[in-house]
Amino acid sequence: MQSEQQRALRNTIPDAMARAVRRSPGKTAIRFGERSWTFRQLDDATARVAGALAQWGLRPGDRVAAFGKNSDAYVLLWLACLRSSLIHVPVNFSMTRAEAEYIVTQSGASAIFTDPALAERVDGLPCKVRGTLHGGAAHANPRDILAAAADGPPAPVSDALAETTPAQILYTSGTTSAPKGAVLTHRALLAEYVSTIAACDIRASDYSLAALPLYHSAQMHVFLMPLLLCGGTTLIADSPEAGYCLRTIHAERITSFFAPPTVWIALLRHAEFDPGRLGSLTKAYYGASIMPVPVLLELQQKLPALRFYNCYGQSEIGPLATVLGPDEHAARPASAGRPVLNVETRIVDETLQDMPPGELGEIVHRSPQLLTHYWDKPEQTAEAFAGGWFHSGDLGYLDAEGYLYVVDRIKDVINSGGVLVSSREVEECLYTHAAVAEAAVFALPHPKWVEAVTACVVRKRGHETATEDELIAHARQALAPFKVPKRIVFVADLPRNTAGKLLKRQLREDYAQLFGAD
Repeated sequence: MQSEQQRALRNTIPDAMARAVRRSPGKTAIRFGERSWTFRQLDDATARVAGALAQWGLRPGDRVAAFGKNSDAYVLLWLACLRSSLIHVPVNFSMTRAEAEYIVTQSGASAIFTDPALAERVDGLPCKVRGTLHGGAAHANPRDILAAAADGPPAPVSDALAETTPAQILYTSGTTSAPKGAVLTHRALLAEYVSTIAACDIRASDYSLAALPLYHSAQMHVFLMPLLLCGGTTLIADSPEAGYCLRTIHAERITSFFAPPTVWIALLRHAEFDPGRLGSLTKAYYGASIMPVPVLLELQQKLPALRFYNCYGQSEIGPLATVLGPDEHAARPASAGRPVLNVETRIVDETLQDMPPGELGEIVHRSPQLLTHYWDKPEQTAEAFAGGWFHSGDLGYLDAEGYLYVVDRIKDVINSGGVLVSSREVEECLYTHAAVAEAAVFALPHPKWVEAVTACVVRKRGHETATEDELIAHARQALAPFKVPKRIVFVADLPRNTAGKLLKRQLREDYAQLFGAD
C-alpha cells in the first residue's frame, strides 16, 4: 500500500496522462473512423476498460497480448493495461499462428485480445482470458474492449503501480534468432517521451496522422504517446496505403506525419502525389530504417517548406536514440543526428574502446530509456549489456562534432572475398540512377566470394526497359569493383513488414540459390 507521500510523488504513464487530461479535458485526443474521443472521454473510457479487465480476472503483473490492427480500441487496451499494472504485449498482426503462439507462450500471457477478423489465427492459444478489441459484442463475445469502454465498471489507477513497474514487453524482429522480449518500465518510457518531445518539437498544436502500426514502438512511443501527453490530436488509420495518406493529409489538414523510408518512397512515386495538396504538413519524420540520401533530397526539393526529422533507435531504448533536426539536414543529410536528451552514445571496438571520429565501430548506449532485461532470457540480457553499455548491433561512426552515421546493421554487412561491404553504400549508389525507385542490397552465398553483393531493384514507371547491365555499369562508375553487385534482380515490389521495414532476410531466403551454378 502506497503512503500518501509516495502517491503524491509517483510519476507513471497514467499520472502523466492525468495531467494531460486536466490541462485539456475537452480537446480531441484521438480519432478513428467515425469515433472521436476528447481527453476526458478517453480517460473515462480507459477507467471502464481497466475495471472490466479486473472483472475478467486479470491481476497486476499479468501479461496481456494485443493482436490487432490500429484502432481506438487498441489504444484503450494499452492505456487500461498501464492503469491496471498489467504488462502489455503487442503482437504483429501479420504474424502467422506459429509466430504469434511463440510470443504469447514465451511471455506467459494470461489474456489475448484480437480483431474479430484475426481471431481464428490465434484460436486455442493458452490464455485464460480471450476477448476482442472491437466488434466482438456483435459476435456475442462478452469480453470486448470497445463495449467495455462504453459501460464497464470504472476502476481507479492500481495501487500497485510504480515507476519501475513493467509497462510493455516489446518483441524484437527476430531476424537471426527467435524474437526477444524487451521489458520496458513506466520510468523508461516516460524518459523516452521527454526525449522525444524535446528533440522532435512535439507540440499541443500538432495534428498527427498515425498510419503505421501501433504494435511498433516508433508509432506508439515516439509519436502517439508523446503527443497525447502534450495535449495534441492524433488521427489513427489502420493502414499506411499511400493514396489514403495523401488524401487524408490534404482533407484533414494534417500537420505531422511519421513514416519509414519505404512509405515516403511510396508517397513520392504515387500518381496522386501533389506538393500543392500537402501544404498543411509542417513536420515530416522518418526512421525505422535508413533513408537513401537521393530520396531525401528529392523530397526536400519537392516539399521545400517541410521540416524533416531523422529519428534513429531501436525497440530496446524505447525506441528513440538520436535525432537529426530540420536545421541540421543541409550540412549532414546522411547523418542520424546526435543523441537525444536522455541518451549517451559511443562508437566502440570489440574491447569497448572508443573509436576515433570517422572510424567504424559498434553503436552502444547508456540511458534510463533502456529495457531492464529480455523477458526470461538472462544470458542474452547479460550479453546485450556487456561492459556496462547496451550493444545495439548497429555499425556506425561519429564525426568530429559528435553526429552519428549509421552504416548498417552488423548482420547486413557483406563479407565478399574477405573485404567488408556496406549494403547501404551500394544502395545509395543505385538510387542515383534515374530508373531506380527502390533498392535492397544483401549478401548471398557464393562459391568463390563466400558472400556476393546482390541487389533487388524496383524500377520507376516509364523506366521498365532499364537493364541489369545498365545498372551494373552505373555502379562501376561510383564504386570500387568489390562493391559492385554481382547480380541485380528486378522485382515488382520489395518485401516489407507492416511497419514498413525491408525484409532482407526474406530476400536472402528467396534468392539463396542464385549463385549456385556459378
